Amino acid sequence: MAITAAASRLGTEPFSDAPPIELRPNASKNEAEVVVRAVYRQVLGNDYLMASERLVSAESLLRDGNITVREFVRIVAKSELYKTKFFYPNFQTRLIELNYKHLLGRAPYDESEVVYHLDLYQKKGYDAEIDSYIDSPEYQNNFGDNVVPYYRGFNTQPGQKTVGFTRLFRLYRGYANSDRAQVEGTKSRLAQDLARNSSSSIVGPSGSNDNWNFRASADVAPKKKLGNAVGVSDRVYRIEVTAIRGAGYPSVRRSSTAFIVPYERLSDKIQQIHRQGGKIVSITSA
Repeated sequence: MAITAAASRLGTEPFSDAPPIELRPNASKNEAEVVVRAVYRQVLGNDYLMASERLVSAESLLRDGNITVREFVRIVAKSELYKTKFFYPNFQTRLIELNYKHLLGRAPYDESEVVYHLDLYQKKGYDAEIDSYIDSPEYQNNFGDNVVPYYRGFNTQPGQKTVGFTRLFRLYRGYANSDRAQVEGTKSRLAQDLARNSSSSIVGPSGSNDNWNFRASADVAPKKKLGNAVGVSDRVYRIEVTAIRGAGYPSVRRSSTAFIVPYERLSDKIQQIHRQGGKIVSITSA
């Protein structure tokens, strides 16, 4: 995909011309380290990884040529690290979405794919669920044994449904975003679209539009509240917030609220929102 104005707005430039990362025979230490970091970035959804969390033994096996990239991906996906980040805190349908994204580089195409993996997990357990992606012909045909999985949904490929392009953007929220830092939390992003068998709308990723990565509930219009919008200067900002809690706020955590705040009170208001458990989804000039 060539870099275009549309690609810039959608945040796909990092993947436009970047070649797949492969561990070649007789790779140097630095080349192996690039592969290790790429696997962590892809499989862990770009989440922050502390040095103490790294799978040191598996990394050594990979660097010494005792396991392939494919097996290293499998070890990471089956690790307690991956389970802690994605398996334990998420709904099962959300986990399946992430498994498709992390291990096959695309989003689920239709509800039958999600149902298959729900059934597989119930009957055979977590390890069989992970193996079903990595041992699939789709994985082998696209990544083989030594290519790090990457996002394929941005490009047209034989056998890949075009609806996967819009679906992937419901899971991909920008190159600098983490799969654990999204405003919509642990809920499925695609459940409604898959159930209706409809294509997903594209919401631009963080920093590429006025709303950042926020997608408000269809039936909830943001309430507007003045946050003492009187200041010394004429600079006034609109803060859109979701998941706020506290006295006077509804118990439905998906509600969104817009505050109009002068520049002088902006920092104080942001701190107050954080104390109330809110997530700021956009700050724009009012």
